[in-house]
Amino acid sequence: MFAQVGIGTTTPNASSILDLTSSTQGLLTPRMTTVQRMAIVSPADGLMVYDTNLKSFFHYDTSLSTWDKLNSDANYGRIKFKRVKSTDVLATVLAAEKTAGGGSKYLLDTGTLYEINGTINVDFPIELNNAYLIGQDSSEDKLVKASGDLFVGTTGGSIRVVTLTATAGKVFNITGGGTQNLIFRDAIVASSSNVGVIDGFSLVFVSIVQYAANTTGIIYKDVSKLLINNAGWFGNNSGTYETLQGTFGLIQKGGGFTEVNGTSVGLDVSSNPTITGDALLEMVVFTGTNTTGYVKAYTVGSYTGFYFNDRWNVRSSGIPVEGDAVASGDVNFDYAVGSGASTTITGLNTPVKLAGATTSGALYRFADGGTDNKLIYKGTKRRYFRAAATFSFQSSVATAGVFIFYIAKNGVVISQSKVYCGVNSSDIDGGTILTKVDMSTNDYLEAWVSRFSGTGNVLTVSLNLVVN
Repeated sequence: MFAQVGIGTTTPNASSILDLTSSTQGLLTPRMTTVQRMAIVSPADGLMVYDTNLKSFFHYDTSLSTWDKLNSDANYGRIKFKRVKSTDVLATVLAAEKTAGGGSKYLLDTGTLYEINGTINVDFPIELNNAYLIGQDSSEDKLVKASGDLFVGTTGGSIRVVTLTATAGKVFNITGGGTQNLIFRDAIVASSSNVGVIDGFSLVFVSIVQYAANTTGIIYKDVSKLLINNAGWFGNNSGTYETLQGTFGLIQKGGGFTEVNGTSVGLDVSSNPTITGDALLEMVVFTGTNTTGYVKAYTVGSYTGFYFNDRWNVRSSGIPVEGDAVASGDVNFDYAVGSGASTTITGLNTPVKLAGATTSGALYRFADGGTDNKLIYKGTKRRYFRAAATFSFQSSVATAGVFIFYIAKNGVVISQSKVYCGVNSSDIDGGTILTKVDMSTNDYLEAWVSRFSGTGNVLTVSLNLVVN
């Protein structure tokens, strides 16, 4: 026998087991706190309660083993969503996260979007745990930690459209273990003791972030892919703004500005970070009344008057252009007339390297390897160079002779570079070589000579070999 129960009606709907009818009263479900709800043992699929802390209905989903908040305008219909308001008691709203963090931090729920609404005074550190943390207005939606670090742990996540402040600690103190990703964009970091350390990440992407009135900047360490786009460092920051340490696969820092005053430093690479791929610093404006230099340079692998090693390409205002595209080098020697460096030539059409002690006035991504008359390309990218040499010489014998001068690459003369010169012993002749040469890393150029006719050796009075 089947029937329906009606309350407030004598004709319950045939499809219902219970029909409640009223125009003045409602249905009151069980009401409990978040802690009480979470303590229910083996909740049934579809079990529904009202959470008095979160002011929302929840039903239990056994397929996901989780309590789902009922869709409403308040949560935009999202399943994994939580809004944290300035009027909330944080330990209550994030009770589950605090429990997950062992009572010493808020361990966010993976994949959940946490919306920050207003200024939130954070009492325990936050571990992102690959959650999404977002505000709607970065000037109004803020996370403020009065003491200690704000973000900690070993996981990444996404932070957007908020202001972050750690008054007496680090904003970031995260070690990612090499596999985590961190996205930080459209945000502000202000009035913090230390922006912090981001260490051991697969990807760190920072975009459109303003830094203002921070005492100490940020350290990036051992990041496989570091992308910084349009970061703005104001002149009221102090200390070292950005420091690179350890090993990086690639670095790209583009756009934005770094305003550096006093003894502050905009970018510190003095620990000689290793770049296994490429590094690009482009279209960043370095400015300010800094007295020690905007960049603290590599101590190994950089060149006089420059900041970075051969892995970097740099094109930003306020600092020198660096890159393989502007690599250049020179070798030269200069002897008084009547003296010079003698090069022995053993036969006709047998090229040999010009002898003589040379010096270099300006080497950039070139080296001499401790060898005279040699320019070694140290850049990482293959490219074409213009090579030019000017020389003055005499013959060692009184009879006439014709000599051929060349530029040689890797010990082999470049045939199209040859220049013929004929002299007697009393003559001083000279010439100019111009050629174009394709060079890869560690290829080298030298000035060479051979005898085309006559006898005798070459006494080189001057030589200037330039590559750019």
